[in-house]
Amino acid sequence: MTDEPREAELKPLAEAVAPDGARFPLYGLRRDAGPGRRPVVLVAAAMGTPGGYYRRLVRELHGAGATAAVYDFRWQGDRPRDPAPCGYAELVEDLRAALAAVREEFPGAPAVVLGHSLGGQLALLQAAEAAAAGEPGPDAVALVASGSVHHRAYGARGPGLLAFGQFMAAFATVRGRWPGFGFGGVQPPGVIRDWAHQARTGRYRLRPHGERVDERLRTLRLPVLGVGVEGDSLAPPRALDHLCAKVPEAEVERWRYTAELAGAERLDHFRWTRHGGALARYVTEWAARVTGRPDRTGDTGRTGDTGQNGRNGRNGDTGHPPRTPRGV
Repeated sequence: MTDEPREAELKPLAEAVAPDGARFPLYGLRRDAGPGRRPVVLVAAAMGTPGGYYRRLVRELHGAGATAAVYDFRWQGDRPRDPAPCGYAELVEDLRAALAAVREEFPGAPAVVLGHSLGGQLALLQAAEAAAAGEPGPDAVALVASGSVHHRAYGARGPGLLAFGQFMAAFATVRGRWPGFGFGGVQPPGVIRDWAHQARTGRYRLRPHGERVDERLRTLRLPVLGVGVEGDSLAPPRALDHLCAKVPEAEVERWRYTAELAGAERLDHFRWTRHGGALARYVTEWAARVTGRPDRTGDTGRTGDTGQNGRNGRNGDTGHPPRTPRGV
């Protein structure tokens, strides 16, 4: 039983083609260009979460004035569980392909990635890789219920997270997949090994032997919105702090999404997607504002506010789909 609105079914918007030839659809709801340039908000999912889980959020974003799209990660939703190697590098390449499809389908429109949990981490990684290669990346990134999974960002829970992550990596390597076990959904071993590596070291890698990804993150310049969600134990404030600290040159704004703002009894790492109307409006207005400026390619400095926003500014962090999986 669900109270999910049914009036606007998501439609195919474009097809993306990854460098290894993998093809996958983007589906969502489109807006006419209208006055100015309406942003296209591309939702990047949490680990183990099919794109269909975000149907309501896509509708809310569309209702707020944006074209909104979503797609499935590898091994999720309708995509096959291909035996080919798959880690963060391949997920980043898929996001690159999805953004390219958005730009081809909606030329001239700002492309903004709303990354939930792992999707937020991948969005920053893809943006940093694109900048290093001189390619177009997202125009802005919204991190929602997202954060680093470095064990030191989880306080007293950190040692348990570290131990569980290493168990996950060993199990997935031996058995050829991570079966879920209440966390993350079914995943290829490469994704779990990369997740466990970041949980252990605090650093990212996009290849088995590592790359200088964190150095690229440190030079990344683009607008970033970090949204902490009340009641979220999987991406607590310190985890979001750790992730935002990786992009010191970005124009980071922070916002806290509370149950009161959402009009909900309570929120958590996934529940916010069922009560995302106020968040969708905030993200859409933010996206239009930060992508509407004529020049962000040079020394962007501050956004001209009173200290709540701006480059790595802070505001104190205040402020029926498939069954919910448990991944970050």
